[in-house]
Amino acid sequence: MAVYGFFFFSLLEQFVTYPSRRRFLAQTATQAAVLAGASVGGWSGAWASERPLRILVGFPPGGGTDVIARLLQEPLSQRLGRTVIIENKPGAGGQIAAQQLKASPADGNTLFLTHDHTISILPQVVRHAGFVPAQDFEPVGGFASFVNTFAVPASHPAKTFGEYLQWVRQDAGGRSAVGIPAPASTPEFLVKQLASRYQLDLISAPYKGSGPMIGDMLGRQIEAGVGSVQDFVNYHKTGKLRVLAVLGGQRQPLLLEVPTFSELGMKGLEDMPYYGIYAPKGVPAAFTQRFATALAHSVQEPGIRQQLEDIGLVVETMTPQQLHQREQAYTGVWKRIIEDSGFKPQ
Repeated sequence: MAVYGFFFFSLLEQFVTYPSRRRFLAQTATQAAVLAGASVGGWSGAWASERPLRILVGFPPGGGTDVIARLLQEPLSQRLGRTVIIENKPGAGGQIAAQQLKASPADGNTLFLTHDHTISILPQVVRHAGFVPAQDFEPVGGFASFVNTFAVPASHPAKTFGEYLQWVRQDAGGRSAVGIPAPASTPEFLVKQLASRYQLDLISAPYKGSGPMIGDMLGRQIEAGVGSVQDFVNYHKTGKLRVLAVLGGQRQPLLLEVPTFSELGMKGLEDMPYYGIYAPKGVPAAFTQRFATALAHSVQEPGIRQQLEDIGLVVETMTPQQLHQREQAYTGVWKRIIEDSGFKPQ
């Protein structure tokens, strides 16, 4: 592509400098431009069209991932010079949206905004996910990290994680349910690790998303839950829920009073989940480069960055290669945890 660009602009310079050659050089330059377009599968034509850029979200409107996508919608549209629309394709932890991305043409008109569950966890816990990230998707860019947290209703007697463990042993007879936003998710495997580490009968109670889980926590129909910091932080700040511990290697800026599991003596949970954007395999490199640049600039806009941080994200721009490396590292960590739990793909 670079060779074609150099050839084109060299011809253009001659076109301006030597009027006598204009007709011949104009025809030659046109042919070079056609060849350049063909070399990237017609991408330049698709990009120049007025077709909107679709960003698929595998979760319902109003959820954390949907909110993030809509925060980025306008700045991306402005920087890319084209309409950006958000399409919600909820279901199966993002599996439906991922399958639709795989089936979409690699023409730079369809992307998928998601987090670690769909890319790193789901293919390990579902026997036939319908997609293989390394084979079917192209990393376009990462933009944030976050952590999962452990919380109880505000009316729960436990004020610390240690007090929660004591409550389970003494008041709940060693057995209690812990809500999780989806089955076979990172929160489920955290619950399994907690049960094993502290010799308790903790049972994962799967919900269809964090919203219904939080509703039951607020009504104290369930005594604890695991969810992302963006799910719980506002409820914690307003005194409706109480976050007792967070994953990750350090305390979170919005929850500085809450210790990490590492501080509490439970190591191995320092790797942070990530948010990224993916394209169908085979999308032109020119597209991924341009979009990754637009994404990096968009999340660093002061207003956008502040809003992302206010919901508990750590803004962290990643190139396509960095996103791929992050994905592989995170997948490896949880592969060991999943295998150690004895979980069998379903």
